[in-house]
Amino acid sequence: MNPVAALARSRNVPRAAAGSLLVALAATAFTSVRVDVPDFRYLVDFSVPVAAVAPVAYAVVLGTTVHSPMADLEHTAAQPMGAYRRVHLVALTLLAVVLSALPMAAGLPFEVFAASARNAAGYLGLAVISARLFGSGLAWLLPLGTFGPMLLLGVGEDNVPEWWAWSIETASRPSALLIAAVLWLTALVLPPGPPRAEDRAEA
Repeated sequence: MNPVAALARSRNVPRAAAGSLLVALAATAFTSVRVDVPDFRYLVDFSVPVAAVAPVAYAVVLGTTVHSPMADLEHTAAQPMGAYRRVHLVALTLLAVVLSALPMAAGLPFEVFAASARNAAGYLGLAVISARLFGSGLAWLLPLGTFGPMLLLGVGEDNVPEWWAWSIETASRPSALLIAAVLWLTALVLPPGPPRAEDRAEA
């Protein structure tokens, strides 16, 4: 069996891909729906398309594949696993971008797709960083932990997103793309570190 295919199967990538596809189909069905930002800061009116929010779910579901059932063995393997991990992240990102494009079949504007694809890359980067810092079982922590504050507090009284609320920005905002790119590239080059106790327990 191809080593990359074996790695994907051992980390339940097919199951995670199927779960992400369900999220994408739901986003396609609700393409015209927008998520209202809570009026905590006296906003006039601000909302985010469902398609731009869906990448958070992609990151949480696909982030489960960061866990390896052979964490100790991979860490001590004679053949470096860094290349496989990078291929894994690139493949997950391409999958998330393709899923982000599905709502375009239901009339999603290209600009919203571009923002969704950006968010998919940024949140997948956060998921991998979270797994490296806190263990693979907590790959969801940073994606959800950062999206919540962005949605609740990320828009100022002038009804414009704050500079740090990159995932609710439009695709035309260069700073949002830069932040997402930095997160993804950080995940790509970040060393895995030694297996944590929860990784060994899950193995």
